[in-house]
Amino acid sequence: MAVGLYITNHGFTPEKYAEALRRLEAAGAGAPDGRTLHVALETNGNIDVFDIWESQAAFEAFGATLMPILAELGIEPHEPMVAQVHNTIEG
Repeated sequence: MAVGLYITNHGFTPEKYAEALRRLEAAGAGAPDGRTLHVALETNGNIDVFDIWESQAAFEAFGATLMPILAELGIEPHEPMVAQVHNTIEG
């Protein structure tokens, strides 16, 4: 079942976000299996993330690559808000 995740972060600047993307691409995880949508939201100089994943397991598999990268950048994400996707509307 698809899940939506909203992850807030402190200190995750647009520059650190860009570097995280660069490192994910270098690790072959720029477009990970199971992620169907990624949205980066900037609020007060911090990047928060909203993703939709095919399953919680797919997100957790991606975390094995993502979390060390965030740690290297000094980012400690808060526990994500996770909810089952009820519906999506495009456009």
